[in-house]
Amino acid sequence: MFGKLIDKLKKHPKKIVFTEGTDPRILEASARLLAGTWLTPVLVGNEAEVKHAAEEAGYNIRGAEIVDPENYPEMDEMVKTMVELRKGKMTEEQCRAYLKMGNYFGTMLVKMGKADALLGGATYSTADTVRPALQLIKTKPGNKIVSSCFILVRPSVTGGNDVLAMGDCAINIKPTEDDLVEIAIETAKCARIFGVDPQVALLSYSTLGSGAGEDVDKMRNATAKIRAAAPELPVEGELQFDAAVSPRVAQTKCPDSKVAGHANTFIFPDINAGNIGYKIAQRLGNFDAYGPILLGLNAPINDLSRGCNAQEVYSMAIITAALVDM
Repeated sequence: MFGKLIDKLKKHPKKIVFTEGTDPRILEASARLLAGTWLTPVLVGNEAEVKHAAEEAGYNIRGAEIVDPENYPEMDEMVKTMVELRKGKMTEEQCRAYLKMGNYFGTMLVKMGKADALLGGATYSTADTVRPALQLIKTKPGNKIVSSCFILVRPSVTGGNDVLAMGDCAINIKPTEDDLVEIAIETAKCARIFGVDPQVALLSYSTLGSGAGEDVDKMRNATAKIRAAAPELPVEGELQFDAAVSPRVAQTKCPDSKVAGHANTFIFPDINAGNIGYKIAQRLGNFDAYGPILLGLNAPINDLSRGCNAQEVYSMAIITAALVDM
């Protein structure tokens, strides 16, 4: 899977901002990325401190760009742009103060075209990574929300990999019907980047009317709206998980469905179900989980777990950069 993403980046090299430039995990991942020529790390931090941290840890970061908010030559222009973006919600002094922080400064580097994507969260919380993106990068035209998905990968018994997409597992706590439409369409787009031909199942405790209730109605109505908004997208709902993935169960519960029994892109009714679902797949199904991948923004901005390791940083950097122009 990563080979295809790297091939894409080799044709169109990118720059990615790391908001925590002195973190050893970021430096190790950056050294690995610099061994190629297809993704340039932009490390936010004091140049002397970043270089000292790399030298202490034994990582070669020659070729990385190091950008310090404290002496950035275009800071006045960046402040002016941020004031305009915040439209009276922040004064010039407030913007200048916020831009001393790596998360806001890094996000503005992407906004101003100095880099293509951003990966943060090694020390910042998810909220501190997502908030600047919402305020400064904002959502794509036609999108009203930011959502997320996880890509889950494990070796297939027939060779290659099994690849699944699951959304929204990290951002929207109780998505509405219209939110689910955006989540499903954006998750399907993301799945295609990873070689998945999306077959979308909106999950529930009911299969096509076997149960009743507001939550069932929400998933059924969202399915109808998805079909209207993206008629080319194979989608079914509401489906129980067994009907979504088991051909035998699907033949019994919904024999006329073209998606049931072989779904590979799963849309959950709320964040509880989504978070539990992807972690079950990860821990009991032996899938590697990549994400949360943020969807719906004008540029790729992604969040790391504060418990991440260098391999996860490396993998998420490749994924994030591959989302440019999605």
